[in-house]
Amino acid sequence: MMNEKILLVDDDVELVEMIRDYLIQEGFEVVICHDGETGVGEALKGLYALAVVDVMMPGINGVEVLRRIRKDGSLPVIMLTARGDDTDRIIGLELGADDYVPKPCTAREVTARIRAILKRVNNASRDRASENHAGKLTIWPEQRKVEWCGRPVELTSTEFSLLEVLILHAGQIVSKDALSEQALGRKLMRFDRSIDVHMSSIRQKLGCLQDGRSCIQTVIRKGYMLIKE
Repeated sequence: MMNEKILLVDDDVELVEMIRDYLIQEGFEVVICHDGETGVGEALKGLYALAVVDVMMPGINGVEVLRRIRKDGSLPVIMLTARGDDTDRIIGLELGADDYVPKPCTAREVTARIRAILKRVNNASRDRASENHAGKLTIWPEQRKVEWCGRPVELTSTEFSLLEVLILHAGQIVSKDALSEQALGRKLMRFDRSIDVHMSSIRQKLGCLQDGRSCIQTVIRKGYMLIKE
């Protein structure tokens, strides 16, 4: 993970400098942008492994930054959100944010989230089959590629990781706690709806079964299950 390049987009000078210094100590390269417009331009250059984007910024806000990044690319994005601001958080996840960190936050916490996402993006699944099937769904872990009925499906990094966990346990119920730890690389926080939002997005991108059901079923108070058929 050494020398991977991280983009920080936030107008909080003190915070981003603190995060930058910590990331550099951990072996990353870091570029900082203090406004959304500049951040979008930088993110779309294709030079970065991941971007950390604050929701509240002058000019275009972080949600719009994410929207523009997702329109033109699949760069992993972590959103920095005000603690307790569920609206911006859910909108960000629905637009394809890979994760979020509530403010106030520490450089160590942000770095841990960055590492968790990059680890799952970069790790080749050498000990797994080259492809996995469940009904009309096929995924290729090493290429992080997904097809439904033979057509490609574009997923974010986090969406892919969640779907990978489900397909490896197809026909079995997987708890939200297990999904968070195995796919997001962190424990599920209380009142955290991120798994539900990501699952909703995955369902919309995949097709339905012949009977009209989603291939991903919600099992109330237990978790989610990918149907094998």
